[in-house]
Amino acid sequence: MFRRVKKRHGWWVLCRNQGKRISSRTVACNDLLYPSSGLRQSSMTTPKGSRPRRPTTEEIRGAAGLTVRDLIAPGLSILFCGINPGLYSGATGLHFARPGNRFWPALHAGGFTNRVLAPWEEHLLLEAGYGVTVLVRRATATAAELSDEEFLSGRRALERKVRRYKPRWVAVLGLGAYRTAFARPRAIVGRQPERIGAAAIWVLPNPSGLNANHQLPDLARMFRELRLAAAPSHPTPAIEGPR
Repeated sequence: MFRRVKKRHGWWVLCRNQGKRISSRTVACNDLLYPSSGLRQSSMTTPKGSRPRRPTTEEIRGAAGLTVRDLIAPGLSILFCGINPGLYSGATGLHFARPGNRFWPALHAGGFTNRVLAPWEEHLLLEAGYGVTVLVRRATATAAELSDEEFLSGRRALERKVRRYKPRWVAVLGLGAYRTAFARPRAIVGRQPERIGAAAIWVLPNPSGLNANHQLPDLARMFRELRLAAAPSHPTPAIEGPR
């Protein structure tokens, strides 16, 4: 069951409590409901952890402008930050959901998970200390549809989010997006000199299948470099549960 904990800054935080003791290292906040912003989420309803049906062509086309809920909790080890949802993610309400996106395989190949998670298993990342958000909330067919103003506004929103939830690292998935949003035109992939509050920043390539500049072995190596920098002695978390 869920119990309503507190309303903070216009957000209702819902926490799952199944009678187990919640320690400071246990992820308690499983669902964050956005305040009203004029943006809508997918109308597809699928129980958490269940494989959703494949969206129709009409649903994918109609997903422009939809949003995907953050996967976030206080005190994460790494908060991964994508550019914005694609139409497939907008239609399903799941991060990196489009078949062919390399985020989930790269996450496994980089040692973050002991198996390749499916997009509908994204909630299991919280148990391992990782979360997912985006710079720009609205879904588009490509990131080229986003304006510089949206990236700058997204950076400010990300900064507020990071200062509130206090992850140790923020990994931005998209070099061009990072350069624009953070006004760092010469930034390169890897650790950045600046921070957001106490959180260190690492930039990774966009894992979209449309990004032909980096193949899965390249992504795996770069994801592994982040993991080793963030937690050099931390073993790969064992993700439980069937696919």
